[in-house]
Amino acid sequence: MPQFEPKNPDYREIATATFARQQAMQTLGISVVRIDPGEVELAMPYSHLLTQQNGFIHAGIVTAGLDTACGIAAFTLMPAGSDVLTVEFKTNLLAPARGERFVFRAHVVKPGRTLTFCEAHAFAQTGSGETLIATMTGTLMAMTPRG
Repeated sequence: MPQFEPKNPDYREIATATFARQQAMQTLGISVVRIDPGEVELAMPYSHLLTQQNGFIHAGIVTAGLDTACGIAAFTLMPAGSDVLTVEFKTNLLAPARGERFVFRAHVVKPGRTLTFCEAHAFAQTGSGETLIATMTGTLMAMTPRG
Protein backbone atom coordinates (compact mmCIF):
# COMPACT_ATOMS: atom_id res chain seq x y z
CA MET A 1 0.00 0.00 0.00
CA PRO A 2 1.27 3.50 -0.74
CA GLN A 3 2.48 5.65 2.12
CA PHE A 4 0.65 8.97 2.31
CA GLU A 5 1.77 12.21 3.92
CA PRO A 6 -1.05 13.94 5.87
CA LYS A 7 -1.72 17.59 4.99
CA ASN A 8 -2.60 18.33 8.60
CA PRO A 9 0.05 17.48 11.23
CA ASP A 10 -2.76 17.11 13.81
CA TYR A 11 -4.63 14.59 11.63
CA ARG A 12 -4.73 11.86 14.32
CA GLU A 13 -6.25 14.05 17.04
CA ILE A 14 -8.73 15.69 14.67
CA ALA A 15 -9.77 12.36 13.09
CA THR A 16 -10.22 10.83 16.55
CA ALA A 17 -12.35 13.80 17.64
CA THR A 18 -14.44 13.59 14.44
CA PHE A 19 -15.07 9.90 15.08
CA ALA A 20 -15.99 10.62 18.71
CA ARG A 21 -18.71 13.09 17.59
CA GLN A 22 -20.49 10.33 15.64
CA GLN A 23 -23.28 9.29 17.98
CA ALA A 24 -24.17 6.41 15.65
CA MET A 25 -20.77 4.81 16.27
CA GLN A 26 -21.23 5.12 20.03
CA THR A 27 -24.67 3.56 19.77
CA LEU A 28 -23.26 0.62 17.79
CA GLY A 29 -20.31 0.17 20.15
CA ILE A 30 -17.76 0.79 17.40
CA SER A 31 -14.40 2.10 18.56
CA VAL A 32 -11.11 3.22 17.02
CA VAL A 33 -8.30 0.67 17.10
CA ARG A 34 -5.78 2.46 14.88
CA ILE A 35 -5.51 5.67 12.85
CA ASP A 36 -2.60 6.27 10.48
CA PRO A 37 -2.28 8.48 7.39
CA GLY A 38 -4.81 7.06 4.94
CA GLU A 39 -5.60 4.00 7.08
CA VAL A 40 -8.08 3.20 9.83
CA GLU A 41 -9.11 0.17 11.84
CA LEU A 42 -12.33 0.14 13.85
CA ALA A 43 -13.78 -2.65 15.99
CA MET A 44 -17.15 -3.65 17.40
CA PRO A 45 -18.10 -6.41 19.83
CA TYR A 46 -20.97 -8.75 19.01
CA SER A 47 -24.33 -7.61 20.36
CA HIS A 48 -27.60 -9.47 19.89
CA LEU A 49 -29.24 -6.02 19.68
CA LEU A 50 -27.58 -5.52 16.26
CA THR A 51 -28.71 -8.77 14.64
CA GLN A 52 -31.17 -9.64 11.94
CA GLN A 53 -33.68 -12.51 12.08
CA ASN A 54 -31.04 -15.27 11.78
CA GLY A 55 -28.79 -13.94 14.53
CA PHE A 56 -26.16 -12.46 12.21
CA ILE A 57 -25.08 -8.82 12.58
CA HIS A 58 -27.37 -6.85 10.26
CA ALA A 59 -25.90 -5.85 6.88
CA GLY A 60 -26.75 -2.21 7.60
CA ILE A 61 -24.58 -2.30 10.72
CA VAL A 62 -21.66 -3.83 8.79
CA THR A 63 -22.10 -1.19 6.10
CA ALA A 64 -22.12 1.60 8.70
CA GLY A 65 -18.80 0.36 10.11
CA LEU A 66 -17.23 0.13 6.67
CA ASP A 67 -18.52 3.57 5.64
CA THR A 68 -17.16 5.23 8.77
CA ALA A 69 -13.80 3.47 8.39
CA CYS A 70 -13.56 4.80 4.80
CA GLY A 71 -14.59 8.28 5.93
CA ILE A 72 -12.03 8.53 8.70
CA ALA A 73 -9.27 7.06 6.49
CA ALA A 74 -9.99 9.70 3.83
CA PHE A 75 -10.26 12.43 6.48
CA THR A 76 -6.71 11.75 7.72
CA LEU A 77 -5.37 13.08 4.41
CA MET A 78 -7.57 16.17 4.13
CA PRO A 79 -6.33 19.70 4.88
CA ALA A 80 -6.92 21.39 8.22
CA GLY A 81 -10.36 22.92 8.45
CA SER A 82 -11.93 20.27 6.20
CA ASP A 83 -14.77 17.97 7.01
CA VAL A 84 -15.67 14.72 5.27
CA LEU A 85 -18.85 13.43 3.66
CA THR A 86 -19.55 10.17 1.84
CA VAL A 87 -20.82 10.68 -1.70
CA GLU A 88 -20.94 7.05 -2.89
CA PHE A 89 -20.21 3.50 -1.78
CA LYS A 90 -20.69 -0.08 -2.87
CA THR A 91 -20.77 -2.96 -0.43
CA ASN A 92 -20.32 -6.64 -1.20
CA LEU A 93 -21.57 -8.99 1.52
CA LEU A 94 -19.46 -12.14 1.31
CA ALA A 95 -20.38 -14.24 4.36
CA PRO A 96 -22.80 -14.15 7.28
CA ALA A 97 -21.66 -11.70 9.96
CA ARG A 98 -21.28 -14.10 12.85
CA GLY A 99 -18.47 -13.76 15.34
CA GLU A 100 -17.43 -12.44 18.72
CA ARG A 101 -15.93 -9.21 17.39
CA PHE A 102 -16.02 -7.35 14.10
CA VAL A 103 -13.19 -5.34 12.57
CA PHE A 104 -13.47 -2.70 9.84
CA ARG A 105 -10.20 -1.84 8.06
CA ALA A 106 -10.08 0.91 5.45
CA HIS A 107 -7.36 2.51 3.38
CA VAL A 108 -7.15 5.30 0.85
CA VAL A 109 -6.51 4.14 -2.70
CA LYS A 110 -6.41 7.57 -4.34
CA PRO A 111 -6.57 10.85 -2.44
CA GLY A 112 -7.70 13.97 -4.26
CA ARG A 113 -8.25 17.65 -3.62
CA THR A 114 -12.03 17.18 -3.43
CA LEU A 115 -12.73 13.44 -3.84
CA THR A 116 -10.91 10.53 -2.23
CA PHE A 117 -11.39 6.88 -3.18
CA CYS A 118 -11.14 4.21 -0.45
CA GLU A 119 -11.44 0.47 0.01
CA ALA A 120 -12.49 -1.31 3.20
CA HIS A 121 -12.86 -4.85 4.50
CA ALA A 122 -14.98 -6.17 7.35
CA PHE A 123 -13.91 -9.25 9.29
CA ALA A 124 -15.73 -11.41 11.83
CA GLN A 125 -13.36 -12.61 14.53
CA THR A 126 -13.68 -15.72 16.67
CA GLY A 127 -11.25 -17.66 18.83
CA SER A 128 -10.13 -19.54 15.72
CA GLY A 129 -9.30 -16.50 13.58
CA GLU A 130 -11.04 -14.03 11.34
CA THR A 131 -13.28 -14.34 8.29
CA LEU A 132 -13.74 -11.73 5.59
CA ILE A 133 -17.46 -10.93 5.60
CA ALA A 134 -17.77 -7.79 3.46
CA THR A 135 -15.91 -5.31 1.29
CA MET A 136 -16.63 -1.72 0.36
CA THR A 137 -15.39 0.81 -2.14
CA GLY A 138 -16.27 4.38 -1.34
CA THR A 139 -15.84 7.92 -2.55
CA LEU A 140 -15.54 10.62 0.08
CA MET A 141 -15.69 14.38 -0.39
CA ALA A 142 -13.60 16.97 1.39
CA MET A 143 -15.90 19.73 2.57
CA THR A 144 -13.91 22.92 2.95
CA PRO A 145 -15.07 26.11 4.61
CA ARG A 146 -16.54 28.64 2.22
CA GLY A 147 -15.03 32.10 2.37
